[in-house]
Amino acid sequence: MSTVATLESVCADAWPPQVTQELGQWRLRAASGYTGRANSALLHGDPGVPTATALGRVVSFAEEHGIRPYAQVVVGSRWERDLAAQGWSVNLAHPKGAESAVLHSPLGTGPTTAQVDTEPPPGWLELAVGGAVSEAQRHVLTGGPKVGFASVRKGAQIVGVARGCVVDDWLHIAVVEVRHDYRRQGIATELLNGLDRWAAGARGRVLQVATDNEAALALYQRQGYRESHRYRYWVPAS
Repeated sequence: MSTVATLESVCADAWPPQVTQELGQWRLRAASGYTGRANSALLHGDPGVPTATALGRVVSFAEEHGIRPYAQVVVGSRWERDLAAQGWSVNLAHPKGAESAVLHSPLGTGPTTAQVDTEPPPGWLELAVGGAVSEAQRHVLTGGPKVGFASVRKGAQIVGVARGCVVDDWLHIAVVEVRHDYRRQGIATELLNGLDRWAAGARGRVLQVATDNEAALALYQRQGYRESHRYRYWVPAS
């Protein structure tokens, strides 16, 4: 299996939607609208039916679950050409950015004060989502093969969180959030280092980040991450 296919599979397994349906090698996913990754069809491999038929199923699946039809597609893959031919287009209005990069690297060994728990401690989920936690958010964030919830505290308050999930010996990292008043103090780095230690022995680490998120990209580059590939979300014509 190619590196792109491996990392796409790891990232998908690490971020479990509420509903998954396979269409050949495609994955149709729904989670009440919480994140594009959990509410899109992952177009990788062969759907086992003609492209027009497969995309029709993507649309009907989305309608069945009350979400907008999305296709997550690797940039430069054959599916981008096929989608364009079927009248689909890149969703330039996606709230997290039109294009994301998949980054990976060996695990690091930096110092950390972060604690990693097997269950989210009080306040972890609320900081991760920025408020009250929905059933879909709880499902996505707490599901997965082996999940670790990293946190950094100042006194009794959690000021930073990050989620790690180990899939097939890869550490997948997501939801790196730091309270506004505590940013630019190295807390995000401590969270990443904490997850590295928690997943010691994994073959590497992987994460997804919007290509216009310059601050996050700079942080990950300092941590030794390098880009594998990019993906975009496509939507059908209105």
